[in-house]
Amino acid sequence: MRTDDLIRSLAMDLKPVPAHAVERRMAIGLGSGAVVSLAFIALTIGFRPDLGIAVRGFVFWMKAIYTLSIGLCAVAATVHLSRPDALRPRWLGVLAIPIAGLMLIAGLELSNTPASGWLALFLGKSWRSCPWRVFDLSIPLYIGLLWAFRQFAPARPGLAGAVAGLAAGGLAATLYCLHCPEASALFVLTWYTLGIVLAGVMGSIIGAKLLRW
Repeated sequence: MRTDDLIRSLAMDLKPVPAHAVERRMAIGLGSGAVVSLAFIALTIGFRPDLGIAVRGFVFWMKAIYTLSIGLCAVAATVHLSRPDALRPRWLGVLAIPIAGLMLIAGLELSNTPASGWLALFLGKSWRSCPWRVFDLSIPLYIGLLWAFRQFAPARPGLAGAVAGLAAGGLAATLYCLHCPEASALFVLTWYTLGIVLAGVMGSIIGAKLLRW
């Protein structure tokens, strides 16, 4: 068979991909993972008892907007990197905005606190457990993204896996806000971010091995 005839015969069976198929599949994977992570919170560490009051305050939304911004930017970058012609992670540069915003709030927080109280702002009461809980909550979300990637063909699997890990970490940190009572911007900037970075490292290692095609 001539090459042109072979290409023509293979192309005859191709079906158009539905619009937004990538986004829908990722939404299903992330939604399923979020349900598992929420169940984990409910059955293990629990939701904060004053959640109804907390959601009316600035601190809760400071944390949630920061983590959700990171998660959504990383999701957008993950959608882009899922395609075989994508080599650079778009949207990640936008992460500088929430990080810079929280750094500004943390700086104002420190300037209004005596130096003797800075360590308490930095460590809070749960610095040892916070990043690991964010990391644990990110695992179901990352598994959901791995399921979604079974239908994709990323050109750079390690990078795609890392960005997917950041997406899972950012969304997991948002869910963790439903439990965590810490009120310091410096705490969130340090320990929440560390948990998100740990998820990104996990994603890079796993993605390099499992997202190849």
